[in-house]
Amino acid sequence: MARIAPLTIETAESKAAELLGNVKASLGMVPNIFGTMANSSALLEGYLGLSGALGSASLSAQLNEQIALTVAGANTCDYCASAHTTLGKMAGVSDEEMARNLGGLSEDPRTQHALNFAREIVAERGRVNGATLDNLREAGFADQQILEIFGQVMANIFTNYFNHLADTEIDFPVVNAPTATAA
Repeated sequence: MARIAPLTIETAESKAAELLGNVKASLGMVPNIFGTMANSSALLEGYLGLSGALGSASLSAQLNEQIALTVAGANTCDYCASAHTTLGKMAGVSDEEMARNLGGLSEDPRTQHALNFAREIVAERGRVNGATLDNLREAGFADQQILEIFGQVMANIFTNYFNHLADTEIDFPVVNAPTATAA
């Protein structure tokens, strides 16, 4: 059972209700994570702003979801593993690839560099080895994309930890994250 109850469009204060309405218009539903964040309209607005900005950045929707799955796996977040498996399917990532991504792995060498970077950010709390950045650049990632990967990792750590705190009820087909090994 959730430790912090989600609100609905009808029960949230006006600013949060408006934000939840926007989520529903975009996704066709209000996932429990957003309903729970709606207990603080400032928190919900901040997260949606960051998420929206990163979603319109230069990384592909597929890579964004693969990063999210890797971070969910590293932080053992079943809610995010479940949500991003659903979103990953919508973005065209195969089931087999998403299963690998939860463990920080990819069949694609370029994607693997991004996932290695994501896992290192989590494991080393942002203190990434210079060789990791060199490897990303050699794989074709520009500094803009490196920073966007970093932003995706941070946004996903935020939601992972939020779900751990709130014990958010999973409202997607359940996917269990592997046991954390990153930190």
